[in-house]
Amino acid sequence: MTKDTTKLEQLSQVSLAYMKLRDSLGFRKSNAELLRLSKAAGANKILGYSYWDLATFMESKGVMDSAFFHYKNALDNFEKLPPDSTSQSLKARMFYGMARVQDSYKDYLGGEINATTAIKLFDELDDNYRLYNAYNMLGVLANGMGNSAKSIESYNKAKEYLIKSNKSDKNKLLWRIQNNIASVYLNSDDYVKAKQAYLELITDKNLKEESSDIYEKALGSLAYSLLKVDNDTEQAEELLRESFHINMQTGDLYDKARLHYYYAEVLASKGDTAQAIAQANESYAIARETYNNDRSLDALKLLTKLDNTKASAYAEEYYQLNETVSEEERTKRDKFARIRLETDEIIEENQILTKEKQVWVYSAILLIIFGIGFMLMVSLYVNNNQLKFKQRQQESNQEIYNLLLSQQGKFEEGKQLEQKRISEELHDGILGEMLGIRLILSGLNERDDPASIQQRAGLIEKLQELEEEIRTISHELNHAAYKKFHNFIVSLENMIVEIEKSSGITCSFTYDPEIHWDDLLGDIKINAYRIIQESLKNCVKHAKSQHVTISFHAMDDKLRLIITDDGVGFDVNKKKKGIGLRNIVSRVKKIKGTLDIDSKRGQGTSIKILIPAKYTDVKTPEEPKLINA
Repeated sequence: MTKDTTKLEQLSQVSLAYMKLRDSLGFRKSNAELLRLSKAAGANKILGYSYWDLATFMESKGVMDSAFFHYKNALDNFEKLPPDSTSQSLKARMFYGMARVQDSYKDYLGGEINATTAIKLFDELDDNYRLYNAYNMLGVLANGMGNSAKSIESYNKAKEYLIKSNKSDKNKLLWRIQNNIASVYLNSDDYVKAKQAYLELITDKNLKEESSDIYEKALGSLAYSLLKVDNDTEQAEELLRESFHINMQTGDLYDKARLHYYYAEVLASKGDTAQAIAQANESYAIARETYNNDRSLDALKLLTKLDNTKASAYAEEYYQLNETVSEEERTKRDKFARIRLETDEIIEENQILTKEKQVWVYSAILLIIFGIGFMLMVSLYVNNNQLKFKQRQQESNQEIYNLLLSQQGKFEEGKQLEQKRISEELHDGILGEMLGIRLILSGLNERDDPASIQQRAGLIEKLQELEEEIRTISHELNHAAYKKFHNFIVSLENMIVEIEKSSGITCSFTYDPEIHWDDLLGDIKINAYRIIQESLKNCVKHAKSQHVTISFHAMDDKLRLIITDDGVGFDVNKKKKGIGLRNIVSRVKKIKGTLDIDSKRGQGTSIKILIPAKYTDVKTPEEPKLINA
């Protein structure tokens, strides 16, 4: 192994480490350098790994067309390696990766071709686990094309290879396959077989405890099957209630839209049209929020049947959305076809050019005697440069197109979220500081002794600091800066001490020292900080509290935040709530927490919040797909 090869492999490990740490800037920089050096050295294996890492990175970011493009580049380099078991496995995994990306863009036919190619290669290697993955993907693709028979056949093949593999978590993967098989029956309106398949799944005693997400999906789908087969609305409603309960714990909004849709169907069968319409509207709202176009169309179709007064409006909305979705899918399929075609054309032209170059070299040797060999070699050189320029131009155009595509859909959403975030930052942070300063200045207005003058000067300086903080917030539009929040506990303690000094109330703060607070996701830290800050501001401004206790501890896989004061309390059932309380509710929702407020007039207030504890980690995209009915 040469020194250059060793250096490239070390750089490859560094680039991969950056990706696992989710350091996008470090990964892109090291990966670009690795691509440049690997191309210069002609190191096809390392170059293939570099494109593979880049494809995985793009797939995790949701930029699927770029992911497909880089999987194809990785495949091209792996195909240049000597034919052995390693190179065969690498090629097969690239075909599988491309099929997975094509499924996400509903390019089912192209995905089926690549998944089948991967299966042939894995079969030669007797790689049972990856054969399971490839057959599972083939089942997903066949289901997308509406070929239920082939989908069931593929899932059963996947099950056979999974059983033969030495995978440790076979049970969970087998449950996924069984759920997928049942979903195929449900999607093809074979409700009798769907009911039987879901019953077999949920009767497994370990399913609920070891895989609550699959159990919740199976319960909801079984409820719908029972409704269709037996018209058993009572049993269906009971199963759906249990599904909703589990869904509240998992926080899966994508599946929550499905449960509301099923519940609307059950209520409609019972004759409760008003509640059915409400459930269908809830399904539609959540589906739009999670960009679930298929569920949005289902909900609109159901609303058209249920709500006669607005049927025409729902029908028009259904038509418009269906046209938009169809156009987007056509555009995506055309784009994938164009990427495949143009990439294959460039490869083919390079192959033709290589053959032509050999012919011209031989011809030039023969024609040197006649004095024209030199001109032919110059002509060949010019043609070669033109083709390389065309190839580089194509790559540049593709990158520009990818950037435009990835930014276009996110611009408006990002602008609205940023406006809301800045509003909350100004209200929760700056107004809280200014309230404290205003309270102190009110007490100093009638005093002119040196100590009061000095204190007023200090408060004026504090106002200048607030001015600087407002300026900082106005520049804090970078999401990366927003997510970094270091020294979390120290920041909380400093904020609490500042509020004690400015308001005169006493605060006690306890926390769990065993928790790695600074490793929490940035959204959890900043929103928890603002919730505590807003609650203390309310204690000063509205509750007239003398003492506040704050507790922040772990409870299983959640964090429990409790803020209790001895103030005047308020009526929690009052419909109209202040902006401060609304901001607390909004922030709890952002971090998928649960909020419980206990307050009575004259008896103080207790705010209890449960937050899922989430820490920074890296997700591998090669997990098998679990489909919803």
